[in-house]
Amino acid sequence: MRIRAALPALAGAVALTGTFLLSTPAQAAGGVTIYHVWFDSPGSDNRSNASLNAEWVQIKNTSSTAISLKGWILKDVSNHRYTFPNVKIGAHKTMKVHTGSGRDTAGDKYQNRRAYVWNNTSDTATLTKANGGKVDACSWTTRDPSDKYC
Repeated sequence: MRIRAALPALAGAVALTGTFLLSTPAQAAGGVTIYHVWFDSPGSDNRSNASLNAEWVQIKNTSSTAISLKGWILKDVSNHRYTFPNVKIGAHKTMKVHTGSGRDTAGDKYQNRRAYVWNNTSDTATLTKANGGKVDACSWTTRDPSDKYC
């Protein structure tokens, strides 16, 4: 009888402390967040591959397990989309998604574009799951110099 009486009290305590409540979409998605965006590559915007690859979005897995990103989408306000291939981001690891071309590694992915994606004046990087559920977003304006930690 005592166990039955204790269960509602325990459930109430959990609800009050928020132990099982997830406060942000990133936490609900298992700890994947947009961590840092370098939207204005250094130097002149000459559309060289080096300049394009200096424009990137870094995502971070804050959880203790690897997370599959297969089919997830990284996009800007103009709906330029990068769809992640069948890859995982390791526990407590980061991954950069570069605008230009290159050879994919565990920590670097390439969109293989020949034009810039992220607007220097203002934009929003949005990360969604394959089913369209929002994971995280990061916005900036001209008051941010050339990059933003989110």
